[in-house]
Amino acid sequence: MNDPDDLDAAFKALADPTRRRVLDSLRLENGQSLRQLCEGTAMARQSLTQHLDILVDANLVVIVRRGRERRHFLNPHPIHEIQQRWTRDFDTRHFDVIDAVKHRAEETAMNSNEKFPDYVYVTYIRAAKQEVWDALTDSDITQIYWGGKANVSDWQAGSTWKHRNNGPEGDYDIWGKVIESRPPEKLVFTFQPAAQGLDNEGSLVTIEIGESGESTKLTLTHTRLPDKAMLNGISQGWPAILASLKSYLETGDALAYGSWQDGQN
Repeated sequence: MNDPDDLDAAFKALADPTRRRVLDSLRLENGQSLRQLCEGTAMARQSLTQHLDILVDANLVVIVRRGRERRHFLNPHPIHEIQQRWTRDFDTRHFDVIDAVKHRAEETAMNSNEKFPDYVYVTYIRAAKQEVWDALTDSDITQIYWGGKANVSDWQAGSTWKHRNNGPEGDYDIWGKVIESRPPEKLVFTFQPAAQGLDNEGSLVTIEIGESGESTKLTLTHTRLPDKAMLNGISQGWPAILASLKSYLETGDALAYGSWQDGQN
């Protein structure tokens, strides 16, 4: 979308039943190639490509290269924005029930697939790339939008990082190893429970920061997911955290629910 706050493109994209079927297909099996989507939707390549272009323009689908293939991922960011803007504050309990039903349906779909899909989330932030990088790597800033929790590291390749409760000196519940660090454009690190030693491979988080008009585009990819519980947790957690980060950088105020634990519950 040209304007990250303009949801016209998202509503236009969602108004078409064919495009909703494409999103449904990606919800059940994320990261499909164009060939797989054509087979799953019984559509010709040219027709499907036109629909995908509209979904990509609306930021509802993100394309990531996997070798020679382009893989398509459902991006929940616009839906999350709609929910937070118009519905969440009015009937939280009702939507929590809907979420529970949704998660049960996703678990049913996952039971038939041993390989868990990658998670991709894209958001646009009206701040400079360096400001976004600093907010991701400065422990004093992370605890502002992460509900009092701080991510502590020097963020150099080969170093460890720790997700500490109650500020930079607190106990930690998540940690990992920094794989790649290219300020202010790319950060790659492993992500695993504190109970697991670093010899355990863990899941992998890749954050890419790029320019998009007057905004900064942040793309987060979470891969090597071990089970559906992890997929469900990050599917709730990352949107909450990144929405709180966006709010902090654009307005100076983080969102009250912006903690990893709140996102998982």
